[in-house]
Amino acid sequence: MKAVITVTGKDGVGIIAQVATECAACDANIMDISQSVLEDYFAMIMLADIDKLNVDFSEFVDRLAALGRGRGLEIHTMHEDIFNTMHHI
Repeated sequence: MKAVITVTGKDGVGIIAQVATECAACDANIMDISQSVLEDYFAMIMLADIDKLNVDFSEFVDRLAALGRGRGLEIHTMHEDIFNTMHHI
């Protein structure tokens, strides 16, 4: 199972490191990452393997969202199945 994690907001030092640290704390393995900075704005999409999470998926989602709120960022985490269903034509 995989999760799609998106992060958007004002750019700052350590965003990727903090998201990666929270993923590691929950035993989510980062498989792929794409990020860019447009002027002062940060955008990232991350794909994480969540097969071995040590917390419920809903807690994982909540922990990442709380991290984002603490930094003034929007962090959304979606199960890969939901993501694929939403984008299936």
